[in-house]
Amino acid sequence: MMPTWPTVPPSGAPPTPGYATSYSAPAFTPVQVRQSFGQSYSTPQPPYPAGPTYGSSHSSPTSAANIPPNVTPAPTVAQEQAKTKIDWPDSVRRYVQRAFVPANLDSNVSRPEMEAKLKETITQANEKGVMYSLDWDAMPLPQQMIREERARTLLPLHSKTETQTSATSTKKRKSWDLNDAATAGSSSGTPPWRVGANRLEDRVTFSPDTRQPGDDPFKNTTSKFSRADKRQKRHEGEYKTFREDTPPPSDGPVVGTCQDLEKRYLRLTAAPKPSQVRPPQVLRQTLELLKKRWKKDQNYSYICDQFKSMRQDLTVQRVRDDFTVEVYEIHARIALEKGDLGEYNQCQSQLKGLYRLGLKGKANEFKAYRILYYIHTANRAELNNALADLTAAEKKDKAIKHALDVRSALALGNYHRFFQLYNDTPNMGAYLMDMFVGRERLAALCNFCKGYKPDVPLRFITEELYFESDIEAAQFILDHGGQDLLQDRDGTIVFLSGKAGQRFEAARAKAFSRVDIKGQI
Repeated sequence: MMPTWPTVPPSGAPPTPGYATSYSAPAFTPVQVRQSFGQSYSTPQPPYPAGPTYGSSHSSPTSAANIPPNVTPAPTVAQEQAKTKIDWPDSVRRYVQRAFVPANLDSNVSRPEMEAKLKETITQANEKGVMYSLDWDAMPLPQQMIREERARTLLPLHSKTETQTSATSTKKRKSWDLNDAATAGSSSGTPPWRVGANRLEDRVTFSPDTRQPGDDPFKNTTSKFSRADKRQKRHEGEYKTFREDTPPPSDGPVVGTCQDLEKRYLRLTAAPKPSQVRPPQVLRQTLELLKKRWKKDQNYSYICDQFKSMRQDLTVQRVRDDFTVEVYEIHARIALEKGDLGEYNQCQSQLKGLYRLGLKGKANEFKAYRILYYIHTANRAELNNALADLTAAEKKDKAIKHALDVRSALALGNYHRFFQLYNDTPNMGAYLMDMFVGRERLAALCNFCKGYKPDVPLRFITEELYFESDIEAAQFILDHGGQDLLQDRDGTIVFLSGKAGQRFEAARAKAFSRVDIKGQI
């Protein structure tokens, strides 16, 4: 039976109460309304005396027969509670917590934008029924999705031709773009993340029936950017690899269990195993063994390999104590003795940090070595830094004072004073000075060629430049192309300094070229 609407009453007739008075029976079965919040609702008996008043601030229970066809009945309280009550998985909760970790926050993404993207992502997963099966730990964070959305809008905003051709390419590209916002942004020039969306369905990327077969945002894939986009992201620092926020619990200092006193050095390509690392008490025994081996055999290849292995075991166990300082100091001295500046520099750079921790050691001795080393490498910037770090008490130390005097003599061009200091070097500083005394002798000979003409006795050069003998001085001149510059005059060998100027100037320039050493500090 079709319901009939009341006809317009003739003029002068009293108004009809309601528009359902023509029904002979109600089209519904009355149901007792739920009583809650301490208030009881009574169900009025049909027929109702008057029709509903739309737009009123008070609501009353209505039936399907009283509601026009174009009005949707409001859900009941029970339906609302049933709809909003969702049992969130723990993985979803962790995903939300990870999004708000301070280390993951992005200053370019506002909190409302991030919350909207979170709600959108979780809603899509719930609607698709993959809330529990989805790997939320591998899901990109909302701020990452927003950055990718913004990146994809840069090309359409800068190139109209690319905007026209992007219609065919978007079908093949997996996207997290907001459908409505992208449309508004492309037409007005406003980025889609700035377009407001009030309704939830406006913020969903695609409805289930309109989504493309390959457009599944919940797959752990990376969008393919164009070359220009990659270049721009690289400059902005946003196109980068993401990793876990905290390392696994297994990472940390290794506690060695190996009892072998000798072990070859092997470069680590994976996490070290405790069974292959020697603990500190075993390393102390190893150090005593290596001292005896060095005094007995002087086999530097073996000693250097064993010391590098010891340093590696100390590093992976994060042992930084007085024993660590002793190991590095002994290895540095042996490397100096054999002229291995690469290993010496590795030890020196580590000692520099260990001394800053306040550990005991020969700090002043190695500070003096560092000054001499910077003189050798002609590294004026680091030399000035080393001098600025010295205290008044350290400058009075014998080794440091000697190094400072060497630097001052060279700066003033006082070669007489320089070679006196070379002849009286404390500790093992002479090994470092041996590495640059040759070039300083060339520089001194160039000065002799300018100041002493036409010749100078070879004995004078031997004494002034602190050669061991006249033979050593003559050999030094011959090694630099001076075969015709030595003559015997009445039993005295002289050096023809007036003819040697250009020859030794070229040798001096070559000797003072840049020093590049592997492992330099």
